[in-house]
Amino acid sequence: MTARVLSSWNTIHTHCRLRKLNLSRYLSAKPAADNNTYSNTLLLPKTSFPLRSNPKETDNTYRDLSCDSLYRWQWENAKGPLFVLHDGPPYANGDLHMGHALNKIIKDIINRFHLSQGRKVHYVPGWDCHGLPIENKAMKEMKRSPLNTPASVIRNAAKETALREIDSQRNQFRPLAVMADWDSQERTYRTLDRHYEIRQLRIFQKMVEKGASLAEAELEYKDDHVSHSVYVTFDLAEPNDVLRKLVSNRPKVQFLVWTTTPWTLTANMGIAVHDELVYEVVVREDGGVLIVARDRLDALSSFLGEVQVIGSITGKDLVGVSYHPIFSSASSPAQPLKIIHAPHVTALSGTGLVHCAPAHGAEDYDAFRLQNLLQTSGPTGSNVLCHVNSRGQFTSEVVDVVGPEHAPKLVGQEVLGDGNKAMVILLKELDKVLKIQRIKHRYPYDWKTNEPIIVTATSQWFANLDHIKADALGALKDVSFFPELSRKRLEAFVRSRSEWCISRQRVWGVPIPALHHIASGRVVLDSPTLEYIINALETKDVDWWESPIEEFVPPWLLEDGKSAAETWERGRDTMDVWFDSGTSWSMLEEMGVGRDRAGSRTAGNGRQFDADVCLEGSDQHRGWFQSQLLTAIGSRSSEDKAVSPYAALITHGMVLDEKGKKMSKSLGNIVSPMTIVNGSQDGKQPAYGVDVLRLWAATVDFWRDMSIGPTVISQAAESLRKLRNSARFCLGNLDTDSLDRLGRVPKAEMNILDRYVMHELYTLEQTALEGYKSYNFPKVISALNNFANITLSSLYFDITKDCLYANTIESHERRAVCTVLEQILGTMTKVLAPVLPYLAEEIHATWKADQKSVFMTPWTPLGMEWKDEQAAADVSQLLGVRTTVLSLLEKARRAKYLRSSLEAEVKIVYPGGHHNETLVQLLKREEDLLKTLLIVSDASVSDKADFSTEDLEWSYANTTDIKNA
Repeated sequence: MTARVLSSWNTIHTHCRLRKLNLSRYLSAKPAADNNTYSNTLLLPKTSFPLRSNPKETDNTYRDLSCDSLYRWQWENAKGPLFVLHDGPPYANGDLHMGHALNKIIKDIINRFHLSQGRKVHYVPGWDCHGLPIENKAMKEMKRSPLNTPASVIRNAAKETALREIDSQRNQFRPLAVMADWDSQERTYRTLDRHYEIRQLRIFQKMVEKGASLAEAELEYKDDHVSHSVYVTFDLAEPNDVLRKLVSNRPKVQFLVWTTTPWTLTANMGIAVHDELVYEVVVREDGGVLIVARDRLDALSSFLGEVQVIGSITGKDLVGVSYHPIFSSASSPAQPLKIIHAPHVTALSGTGLVHCAPAHGAEDYDAFRLQNLLQTSGPTGSNVLCHVNSRGQFTSEVVDVVGPEHAPKLVGQEVLGDGNKAMVILLKELDKVLKIQRIKHRYPYDWKTNEPIIVTATSQWFANLDHIKADALGALKDVSFFPELSRKRLEAFVRSRSEWCISRQRVWGVPIPALHHIASGRVVLDSPTLEYIINALETKDVDWWESPIEEFVPPWLLEDGKSAAETWERGRDTMDVWFDSGTSWSMLEEMGVGRDRAGSRTAGNGRQFDADVCLEGSDQHRGWFQSQLLTAIGSRSSEDKAVSPYAALITHGMVLDEKGKKMSKSLGNIVSPMTIVNGSQDGKQPAYGVDVLRLWAATVDFWRDMSIGPTVISQAAESLRKLRNSARFCLGNLDTDSLDRLGRVPKAEMNILDRYVMHELYTLEQTALEGYKSYNFPKVISALNNFANITLSSLYFDITKDCLYANTIESHERRAVCTVLEQILGTMTKVLAPVLPYLAEEIHATWKADQKSVFMTPWTPLGMEWKDEQAAADVSQLLGVRTTVLSLLEKARRAKYLRSSLEAEVKIVYPGGHHNETLVQLLKREEDLLKTLLIVSDASVSDKADFSTEDLEWSYANTTDIKNA
């Protein structure tokens, strides 16, 4: 049966003819006695490179070669320019999460790329070791309360906890294939090390000289915080003349006050009104007299009921009137307090009268300070009332206010929890509550822990930022940002700051070495005294907390006839942990890799910045990025230019679960990087190995929030498998020794397909180089996957198997393909190596077998001669024809006219008068190559459709597709 489809005369036609005889080199009419008879005549692929890797074996084989040893080797042998990626120290507190893994992997990709370019890489991993979380963890493990634990015990326990967590995290970082000298104390840093602390204190000393520092940047405000607010009453103590006329002989007059923080009422030091508001004196149905703002009466009617207004008074006339504190008993009598004016009081909410606790509110504190009502220092100490400790619990000092009969209900209770509830109950017992109201309102939260905070007033160390801010913003103009929009975020944070509270009332931390004069309360914290103290810490075996005070008091502060211990005592404040990590840039100068500074020991090294790159999460715009900048600018010498400590800042987003939700234990959606790499202990989750995790990290837009879960990890695993297959094909068919002996085929002697693939390889490499340089790793991986899956697997590997398997080793055609495969393997390995170091090492070990790391050989890009736009354009047209032919062959297969494309002969016909002369000339020129491109027994190009029907079993013409091609 014959089938023929005819079409218009000016269209190219493709006819497929069944030609089984052309398969004779592969097929036989009779079964072979030995199944290997024919396969032994073929050059089938041979390689020890496995289709799938064993993650555990790979890690054991390549971890040291490609990580620790490689870092040491490159530091001693790399001759190129220095590249410094300064590591922001993660907190030494708990197992790694996906954010840690993403952070370290992205850094390592950058480092490995620069190493591949011949640069000497400086990368020193660090850990942040001080602060409350570590202190709390130590206390929890000891099952002790800090209230009854000596400070020395807390410090020792916190140090042990930090060191243990550092070791644990180090062991978890190593399987991520991060190139670093993890075991070297000289090539890792810890903020608890003595030499680090000394260097930090030197920076602090320079800032003290210049009077520079920073303001709190750790708070954010949430609008959906829920509190149990109360309307409470304070009894009038002594009216002034104006008020006396209004209340006459009323036996009980009260001020109605609303507060969302009942726990602060023990620290009440005043009631604030606004001078310009009008207040009403009203009588309730029960005869009680209340004073509230006129503009609030309607809003309060829901629980006040019907009231009778008996008079009005301005806020100005209320100022100075005395009232009785809520808590006043026979055992702890309290003196009457005064009503004050405060500008922040309004009639928009509450009652128009505000309870003031200067220890727990900045506005209250400022109002009292401006009216000289606060005593914050001196021989008798501060008069600011505060009954809450650093743990957010009521202290035993609350007994002095509420009396011993009520104190047991409060002492030790958390003020944001049971302590607040106990306070409300106590207020009700004292008949001071008119209304309890559950409200949703704006409240400050700690952005790191996402927990609500309390504010307490303590003596702190601040410094002015006004003269630093302009220089800091100016320095940022020379800094590159990725993504660029993150520049505005950091600049906004710096611009909005006025001061930095660098002191903390913590036990575990770097001390602020201030000396307090016992008799006068005077505090000494100046450069000469700091110089004396720091020298003592650096040169003697002394400890600020435990050694005698005599070790730290300089001679010029001693008084005649009195010992240092009689006159001075040490400060107990520690430094903000952001100051700890923020001064880490100075470590680079000490290591000889910092920027040129006047008089520095690194002068002449040609570096403008201390670090080429810093990379952290977006939260570090108000953290480490900022504290580095401000400590560097604030401590610089007057003749030193205001230069940022980093040349570029890279910001990554948060890692979310597969549904885009934040990971948390409560939701049960945490994805552990160690589980992805090593598999789960119960065997339910497979061990994918680190290259899969790293490939995921390189495929996501890391500068945004990103998702991870089983689906995306399995996709990464499939992508890795395809890359391995490409490498395996090259390794299995490549005989480098034969190429060395017989010679490689130059470009001029290659066919158009070989030149096209080399052009595509050149394009891939240029894309990868640009992507790595611009930190656009998804661009690199996308181009790599496209080349491996489309250009190689679906095209070049498919069409060259016949040549590779059946031609002789000496064949020019086969040598040309092998020349291309060698270039493919070399370039692809270099392209994927920064992201997939273990795969690259495995390819290199299989190919070269020289026991060296693939990164020890610089990445030498292909020359411009391989860029061949004409070959690309020509093959693009040929691939259009191929697509059509493959479609026709598939239809023939479905119609059961043939089983394999090699059973077909293709004849491309171009009748006279056609419109695509360029394509015809191309087809005629490459006629000998068409059977290879189409994977058929034979292919020809003709202007005549001269088919004899005696051997024509099937023919077809697809006019539309060929015309479009």
